[in-house]
Amino acid sequence: MKTTEADTLAELIDDCTDLPRELRGAESDAHPEPGAATPWQVDDANYAQVVDLDVYV
Repeated sequence: MKTTEADTLAELIDDCTDLPRELRGAESDAHPEPGAATPWQVDDANYAQVVDLDVYV
């Protein structure tokens, strides 16, 4: 295992893959993949927040 700081992303990845498996944690500790995002919708409350925006711009 290296004892110096990584200077590049590639070195950081190499350093992380050099860690022993018992220090990396179990595969079940991995975060699940994110699901689909809820579609964003604009409603009257959103419009009300910026109704006077032209006055400030």
